[in-house]
Amino acid sequence: MFHILLVEPEIPQNTGNIARTCAATGCTLHLVKPLGFEISDKYLRRAGLDYWSSVEVMVHENFAEAQAALEGLPFFFFTTKAERAYTEVSYPADSVLVFGKETAGLDEELLLRHRETCVRIPMREGLRSLNLSNSVAIAVYEGLRQNGFRGLCERGELHRHRWDD
Repeated sequence: MFHILLVEPEIPQNTGNIARTCAATGCTLHLVKPLGFEISDKYLRRAGLDYWSSVEVMVHENFAEAQAALEGLPFFFFTTKAERAYTEVSYPADSVLVFGKETAGLDEELLLRHRETCVRIPMREGLRSLNLSNSVAIAVYEGLRQNGFRGLCERGELHRHRWDD
């Protein structure tokens, strides 16, 4: 459905949680080096639990490589510096949702080059940011909502699967 692009993620538990969200929603996870952990990190694996086999993960050497691999797809850059809220844009089904590292966010130069597709998640004044994995989940589910939750089980289907087996 969507492509989740994490630029230089630092905390393995966040990336593991994001991988779990990707598994549950059918999103592809893209990681841009340098990473603050090894892909085999036990905390990363534990946070993703047994969902890793259900996630397509791609690792890119740098942002330019990731951008080339996803050429032609619409990119949306999540930042606290954007003026437009994430709910004020439409996310086509193959959108790339871009998030920066936990301690610094996305590079200022990158944001300036893509100012027209920068969005923010509203929050109270004076706070730095939300947790990265929470931000990704908020963004993914808004995009899924806009696309009619295509590809996901309807509530009735979910209950039928659980109780009829």
